[in-house]
Amino acid sequence: MTDHWADIADLPLTVEACVYGRLDPGPGFGDAHSSRLVRLTGDGHEGLGEDITLFMTEDVPDLPLAGEWTLGDFCSHLATLEQWLEPPLEYGDMVRRFRNWAYESAALDLALAQSGQALHGAIGREPRLVTYVNSLGLGEPASTDTILRRLERYPNLRFKLDAAVTWTPEIVEVLVGTGAVQTIDFKGRYGLEVKDEPALVALYARLLEAFPDVLIEDPHDLPDVRALIEPHANRVSYDAPIATVADLDNVPLPARTFNVKPTRVGRLRDLFALYAACEERGLAMYGGGMGELGVARGQIQLLAAMFSPDGPNDIAPPGFNALHPAAGMPPSPLDPHPAPAGFRQRPDAGSPPRP
Repeated sequence: MTDHWADIADLPLTVEACVYGRLDPGPGFGDAHSSRLVRLTGDGHEGLGEDITLFMTEDVPDLPLAGEWTLGDFCSHLATLEQWLEPPLEYGDMVRRFRNWAYESAALDLALAQSGQALHGAIGREPRLVTYVNSLGLGEPASTDTILRRLERYPNLRFKLDAAVTWTPEIVEVLVGTGAVQTIDFKGRYGLEVKDEPALVALYARLLEAFPDVLIEDPHDLPDVRALIEPHANRVSYDAPIATVADLDNVPLPARTFNVKPTRVGRLRDLFALYAACEERGLAMYGGGMGELGVARGQIQLLAAMFSPDGPNDIAPPGFNALHPAAGMPPSPLDPHPAPAGFRQRPDAGSPPRP
């Protein structure tokens, strides 16, 4: 399969300046969440990216980015720069990739704008209508109210839910009755402390039986959990460990499905290599987000529309972050509305899909 990095690495890129803005929290994110808009300008055009590490309240250094480049050379130069005033001790390499993605996605947007191309044209891969799920937890104490409210307004909405040991049999029964759960995320690959292993094992047993067809994302690698999960390996997916092609082989179970999150991958070269490897191996993919508020949400929607349009993509419109989502949001499948040039959506993105 084609690694599309080769289609864009030689794009000419003129960078004259880099300026920053701030994207205010969207509904439902809370006051602590915001992101930084990265704007590269050059030759009368601009390229936009989004740095989601602003939640760490850390400023950015003045980076030497101006010059005449190819996109590939710019990304190689960027890799030599210290993008942090102080090395990030918390979350380490992951947040470094978050920030790097902001610059590389802005550079891709600018290079494509300067060449008068959209990404799908440059790589020869037409975007399709793309399915999405609403990703959320059930709160504390756990309740299905937020799920039922959403389904009243959006009957065809589907969900990716964060599992919790506080889910009662009654909650599970209600969730099963909706028929709307497509993925259950156990968050077992984040290094979080397991406070009650017997209760966690019991939760796995209950949910594997109650939801025989849903994807099981990031299961814990504990002996008792593994014994329960192994017969269901064909519906295990991995998310948190996946940033490079090598990571596809470095997971506890031989999964056939992977959540490819561009912001987490952090580098265009690695992202397109992942897409190519999954397609070559016949692995299923779905796209995911990391709390993007603005232009980056549109960018991950575009990528999912090209590489995993039929998957349970965790790329829902930002309005679904609200406790009470407003009426009138675009249903799934979503029309990605690519801009005629650049790596972004048109201003009318989010309207109902074309017939």
